[in-house]
Amino acid sequence: MNDSLPSRIYRYQSFSALSVEALCHDQLYYSDPSRFNDPLDCSPSIEPDTDIHTLRNILSELIKKRVESEVLSSLKLARINENEGKTHAIRQANKSAADELHNIAYLATNPDYEGTVEDAEKWQLTYTIQSELVKQNNQGVCCLSEEYDNPLLWSHYGNQHSGFCVGYSLDRKPTPKIYQVNYGGSRTIKTSLIANAILANNILAQKELEESVLLRKAKPWEYEKEWRIIDNVDLQDSPLKLEEIIFGLRCPDAIMYSVIESLKSRDIKFYSMYPCRQSFDLRRTSDIHESCSYFPRISRSGIEIFGPPDTD
Repeated sequence: MNDSLPSRIYRYQSFSALSVEALCHDQLYYSDPSRFNDPLDCSPSIEPDTDIHTLRNILSELIKKRVESEVLSSLKLARINENEGKTHAIRQANKSAADELHNIAYLATNPDYEGTVEDAEKWQLTYTIQSELVKQNNQGVCCLSEEYDNPLLWSHYGNQHSGFCVGYSLDRKPTPKIYQVNYGGSRTIKTSLIANAILANNILAQKELEESVLLRKAKPWEYEKEWRIIDNVDLQDSPLKLEEIIFGLRCPDAIMYSVIESLKSRDIKFYSMYPCRQSFDLRRTSDIHESCSYFPRISRSGIEIFGPPDTD
């Protein structure tokens, strides 16, 4: 295992039926990046540094890849013969790419554009490449942190300290693939890199392109110390080993009891957060069972508790 990898990574969550169900089934939810709270996350800015011929080829390949995938998915649902479906998908992909390139070339002749026709076409090609790159980034992302005691993370992702934080290790076979987020720098991606990744099929360029799209955030987010796992959007079986659950400062006893009871048959440690007396730091304790020991209880009326009133 790489020594730079954290021994634990943590996922802050709100309490809900879905979050508890995911814990019971040992699943993780992979979000669509377009729904992230940071609109600049996974949203690169494309900068052209190649000639117009290369830009056309990049856009053509991006469109063909997307359309072919979309058509094949639709035909699969319709149970169309695989070979026939593949041929039809390739034909549709080629047509869509050719139509888009023709449309861009035509729009570039608009006399309202300043500069040359080639400049106008280059700008539109670059903009459409950026749009296609975002469309094809249809991978789901599961976001985790190195820290369980960050007050901001508890506030932002742990339902204002009323939720819980799940601790995972990488002690699985095979070792899970997790990726560290890079903070700061530029969100610009040059078309020369895209050309090497897509047209030349350069593996190193493909890795750099994926990291530039999925693993770069603005510097102010650095406090999150984030790591990511990439998979399909939606719930997926967890590649991580669930080892601990930490309840927030405001987490109700009933929620702690519910989660502990749901998972007590598994080898999981449970903690709750508490504030330090002389600072703003948070700490955790495993001494939480006593606060939940009175569950479940039976609701009783005053007569059942104290007996019937004295009628004398």
